[in-house]
Amino acid sequence: MRVAIVHDYLNQYGGAERVLEELGGMFPDAPVFTSMYWPERMSARIRAMDIRVSFMQRLPGVVRRHQWYLPLYTQAVERHDLSEFDLVISNSSAFARGAICRPDAVHVCYCLTPMRWAWNYDAYVAREELGSVSRAILPAFIDRLRDWEIGAVDRVDRYVAISTEVARRIRDWYGRESDVVYPPVSVERFRPAAPEDVGDYALVVSRLVPYKRIDLAIDACHRLGLPLKIAGSGRDEDALRRRAGPTVDFLGRVPDADLNDLMARSRVFLFPGEEDFGITPLESNAAGRPVVAYAAGGALDTVRDGISGRYFHEQTVDSLADALADAYEIPWSSAAIRRHAEAFAPAVFRERLSSAIGAAIVTKRNERAGARVSDRDITLFLANEVWPRIPADVLGKPVPRAEWEAILGYIPDGV
Repeated sequence: MRVAIVHDYLNQYGGAERVLEELGGMFPDAPVFTSMYWPERMSARIRAMDIRVSFMQRLPGVVRRHQWYLPLYTQAVERHDLSEFDLVISNSSAFARGAICRPDAVHVCYCLTPMRWAWNYDAYVAREELGSVSRAILPAFIDRLRDWEIGAVDRVDRYVAISTEVARRIRDWYGRESDVVYPPVSVERFRPAAPEDVGDYALVVSRLVPYKRIDLAIDACHRLGLPLKIAGSGRDEDALRRRAGPTVDFLGRVPDADLNDLMARSRVFLFPGEEDFGITPLESNAAGRPVVAYAAGGALDTVRDGISGRYFHEQTVDSLADALADAYEIPWSSAAIRRHAEAFAPAVFRERLSSAIGAAIVTKRNERAGARVSDRDITLFLANEVWPRIPADVLGKPVPRAEWEAILGYIPDGV
């Protein structure tokens, strides 16, 4: 079985690219098709992959100003030649799910989110603070883009969503059901600090852009008289600095090597924005520290109220300050918080995504043969064909019967 991976664009490194690294580990021989590629911005793991770019790579300034070329992405993804591949995995928040495969090939989309600008345009404009020219030009194009995406929905055989919220959008906007497989969190990079080394500061690690609502974190900490450290950079930094008082420390971008210590020594991690998933709260949990998060979006999947953190239910200073004050009083168990984060480890991601891929392959084969799919078909296919293809050093261990049962809820004789 020949496998290909399709990725939206490779000009910035973030959560989507971490997922790509795991996909590359699961399918090390799979080429990665993408619209553009900026190698200097990518990790060593991605640079080692077989990256195949579209015609857009030759356009002037495309890796730095990819938004300028928005009308071309649909053509770019449709021109990828995937005719030789039996399985295509798109890792997408935008266009990659529109890739065109052979009729008998299987296309699984790991959906980071449906296109925000196509389906929730007003919120997207407010979130990105688009200028007047963009606001004037984009609406007509957005209508055409939405029509394109509706036409591309059924190019995907099986959708896999990163969170319950994204699964809801897929159902509401695409009319399709999806599995939920949480993105991988590198919990092994983080370790809790000794209790005596935990400080008194609250922590934010984020891009400094308006929709992250870091203004709420600043105002709530000011009201409670708590020190706040902010790691990250972005276009909202100047405004946030003007808003902040002397107890707020702006750290800029913190290297990954220093992030564990910063998180492990914090009293609490703040996550005041609404995200599709949100990896940084789980990284803080892996370092043994609780999270105070807005009760919406991906946080509803990642935070266990009273175990790994606290929710606040309105995006107001009052609501956040109340939850933050509670969090400072709770005698948290760093071991219990760490155990919660381990449920999102890369090995769990690989297992659950492999199960979804295996189910998609068996379903497609049986549909083409006119046969009904059973749990036994899926389980046997996974055991005999999917898992053996994943390198032992990636898988890390054989899959015991108990894990098959946990993944599928069923285990037939002979496995």
